[in-house]
Amino acid sequence: MAGNQSRFPHSALRPMIVRGMTCAVALTLSLAAVSVRAQGVAAQEAADLSGSWVSPATNDVLERDEGPFTDDFVGMPLNAAGKALAASYSADMLAEPERVCQLYDQWHYSNSVFNLRIWPVTGGPTGAIQAWRLQATEDNGGMTIWMDGRSPPSEYANHLRGAFTTGYWKGDMLIATTTGMKRAPARDNGAFHSDESTMISTFIPHDDMLTIVYVLHDPVYMTAPYVYSRAYDRSVTRPIATKYPPCIVNFEGTAEGTVPYFPPGKNPLMTQMMQFFHVPEYASAGGADTMYPEFRNRLKAQYLALYSTFPKKCTQYCTNFRFQQAVGNLPQPVEGAAPKSGRRRAKSGS
Repeated sequence: MAGNQSRFPHSALRPMIVRGMTCAVALTLSLAAVSVRAQGVAAQEAADLSGSWVSPATNDVLERDEGPFTDDFVGMPLNAAGKALAASYSADMLAEPERVCQLYDQWHYSNSVFNLRIWPVTGGPTGAIQAWRLQATEDNGGMTIWMDGRSPPSEYANHLRGAFTTGYWKGDMLIATTTGMKRAPARDNGAFHSDESTMISTFIPHDDMLTIVYVLHDPVYMTAPYVYSRAYDRSVTRPIATKYPPCIVNFEGTAEGTVPYFPPGKNPLMTQMMQFFHVPEYASAGGADTMYPEFRNRLKAQYLALYSTFPKKCTQYCTNFRFQQAVGNLPQPVEGAAPKSGRRRAKSGS
């Protein structure tokens, strides 16, 4: 009489079932990994960032060329410490012997005068793209965006000039995260970010155009992310330079041992925005609230009340065009007008 038990004992069958399930799971994960890798390779092939990229002269030319006014921090989410540091800044600091060759960091790509050259770094057994490299310049350490999933260095490691950046593709956009940056200017008028900052850069290519959105997170000097975007056109006829001369320390007007700075409340250039554009100091000092359109409502009544006294002719930051190209600030001369931060160094305390 036939029994109702299996031909195989339960104890013998269990290992076979487990091994079968393990193989099935492993096969599923392997197929998923192959699919994801194929998508990543397709994205890299579809979004070729390599080449020379030139930022149009009309894209924030006054910010990148002439530079901002000394007290223009509108739109920057500076906290009290960030504002105090910015107000103490003197351009004489750049002439200190130990700072003559002081270099910028990766955030400087967002608002520097230099354009971009990008190329892939390949390697490994298949010659895959391991990283994307952004050209270093005479005052910027460059950026290597690692795409191979490597781990970042320890938070206690030395902050190198090139920092550390990893990236991944999201569709045809490359999203890069930079850590380990050095303390450096967040804007070329004395606003700084700390060495605890993190930068998120999103590269958005579209045919022969490239938009990069930079987002700076700084827990030391800022209360909110600082966002900056910049547009580029691919340049075929005029490739970007690949080599720059070395920086040579020389005397630029500040004696060794002198530490230029402005004591609190003593910076004479903190009223330029009011003088030229009638923007009150509580607005030009920056802060997270100045980032949003609603802040204009606080200024509207005061601005309209004084409007009749404002000069109706541009005197500073007048963008002019020559041969259909923006050539920067060509102001109408005004007798006794205070110069901008990049044209004159006010005498500071030592």
